Amino acid sequence: MSAPTPPSPGSSAPVDDRKAGFEREALVHLDALYRVALRLAGNAADADDLVQETMLKAYRAWDQYERGTNAKGWLLTILRHTFINEYRRRARHPESVDLDAIEPFAVFEDVQEDDPQGRFFDQIVDDEVLRAIDTLPEQFREAVVLSDVEGMSYEEIAQILGVPLGTVKSRLFRARRVLQRKLYQYAVDMGYIKGSKA
Repeated sequence: MSAPTPPSPGSSAPVDDRKAGFEREALVHLDALYRVALRLAGNAADADDLVQETMLKAYRAWDQYERGTNAKGWLLTILRHTFINEYRRRARHPESVDLDAIEPFAVFEDVQEDDPQGRFFDQIVDDEVLRAIDTLPEQFREAVVLSDVEGMSYEEIAQILGVPLGTVKSRLFRARRVLQRKLYQYAVDMGYIKGSKA
């Protein structure tokens, strides 16, 4: 009885393993990547391109990913870097925001005590809220999308954005203040909060 023949140098076994691992750990996050890409890019065509480019880069770098860790966070980091490098470069003027101009108080005072982590927005993430998120400056928009739309922890967001945890909290705090101001009447109309009596 002869010994089994070892795989030839041209064998596709490692490629098949790589493909199976990528499909198992990365492809399951396509919907989340698209949601974030749509909020960052602002339209479906650019979001599709951004996700496609992200997945291509991720597949090429799959050997660098530590199997069984946070694939979603790893992919979102690639997506964000791709967006910054490819899409933001197209803008003529960088987006800026006067952080001091954002009022330091909550518009929804009746939910402020019960809602320190943005649970208010978990209840009303619909088209109106997504439109309001789309109008936020980019640094706020990406933090809100990752936290309030994708449900990622502050630690995961800090890692994806490459900023300290305190910066994530500050951006979310300020972004939510802007959103509260923009969405006040909508929240009253939908019955999420009681309007102030005139």
